[in-house]
Amino acid sequence: MKKLLFALCTAAIAQCALAQANDPIVMTINGEDVRRSEFEYSYNKNNTDLVVDKASLDEYVELFVNYKLKVAAAKEAQLDTMAAFQKEVADYRAQQAEEYLLDSAYIEAEALKVYESTASRVGPEGLFQTSHILIRLPQQATAADQAEAKRRIDSLYQVLIAGADFAETAKTYSQDPGSAREGGMLPWLHKGQLVQEYEDVALALQPGEMSRPVLTPVGYHIIYMNDRKAFEPYEFHREGILAFLEQRGIRTYAKRSMGEKLAQQIGGGITPAQALDLAEKGLDTKYPEFGFLMKEFYEGSLLYEISLREVWEKAAQDEKGLENYYKKHKKDYRYDEPVYRGLIVHCVSEDVLKKVKKLVKKHPQQEWVQAIRTAFNSDSLVQVRMVRGPFTAGKSVYSDYYAFGLGERPEPMPSFPATGVVGVLQKKGPDSFEDVRGEVTADYQSQLEKQWVSELRKKYTVVLYPEALATVNKH
Repeated sequence: MKKLLFALCTAAIAQCALAQANDPIVMTINGEDVRRSEFEYSYNKNNTDLVVDKASLDEYVELFVNYKLKVAAAKEAQLDTMAAFQKEVADYRAQQAEEYLLDSAYIEAEALKVYESTASRVGPEGLFQTSHILIRLPQQATAADQAEAKRRIDSLYQVLIAGADFAETAKTYSQDPGSAREGGMLPWLHKGQLVQEYEDVALALQPGEMSRPVLTPVGYHIIYMNDRKAFEPYEFHREGILAFLEQRGIRTYAKRSMGEKLAQQIGGGITPAQALDLAEKGLDTKYPEFGFLMKEFYEGSLLYEISLREVWEKAAQDEKGLENYYKKHKKDYRYDEPVYRGLIVHCVSEDVLKKVKKLVKKHPQQEWVQAIRTAFNSDSLVQVRMVRGPFTAGKSVYSDYYAFGLGERPEPMPSFPATGVVGVLQKKGPDSFEDVRGEVTADYQSQLEKQWVSELRKKYTVVLYPEALATVNKH
């Protein structure tokens, strides 16, 4: 067994070496080579332009290098050794690998069996769709019960003969509540799915024909034939059958079938489980796109973790840094037009509107929404509807009128006749850092990232191979 596995591994290594000979190195980042195939995979996946022009390629090279530098920093920080990270990667690999380790021929054969079995049950009569009106009979119906039910169904039949709409009559009078809601309509069925008495009458009808009242073990029916059709071909039902098999656990059997086939192909006494394990380990070599996907997830997860530490959390938690950044770039946050920062409030009465305006004076603006909800809105009673700003002229007819004094007074919202605004009109710029915290945080993060990337470029060696890069998507 060991000799067999060694031989298989040696063959895989030889195949990998042959592939690399036709896959030149386009760059080296911190001592790690990046081959053309990996760069092409990333470039083509993230560049929606079908035409590869030199400028866009050069721009992507810079983005890709920055990406790899951050990954190098994450590895140096040993983020890839964390148990949670390794489990996440392993789980993702197992999930993606399963698609490659299923016997698709087995699944297709099972789907065809389901179709052929169903087609056999449907038979030459095909499928039919009927609507019906039912007057029920209890199981222990007396002669009087049956006579009353017969009188009612006959009466309905006469109404229908006189021109009444079948669907509306079924909605009003049918005692089958499920189908009555649909105008008496039943789903597409085939012979053998309904009681014999119903089917015998229904299958004698052509589309558009209606039966006389018919007695079944359930009660009296009037049956209308909506349509009939032959059972559709396999391709029509294929997706639905596959979904059905998926629910029935077909993947387990398809994976077992693949293991048995691989074990038979490899020979040497290898078990199906060993064969599947060996196949899983070789997926990266056999299917390059799988290898790229795994590397992308692995490095993308590292990128997220390192960016969280070095940029996003650092910026969000650095209050002094944020305030200093705002002071230094305050002119960048000036307004080209006045801005109203606050809320539009639609209230059930003028009294509630007055109370809202009084309440917000007791709280900082970031607490207004929660304070209003707590004071005026409960699970069963909503007294205030709020729309959060900031607002500029033209954004809302309510803010235009109540905040900027523009236009005519708008119609109030239904059930909320009292409308107003709470907040402050800022004509030239924000009153404080808090007014633009979100924008400042995003800009500060961008600055930290630029500084970080600059440090990484000094720290790690980057070597580009222009001749190899020039062959991207041109070989």
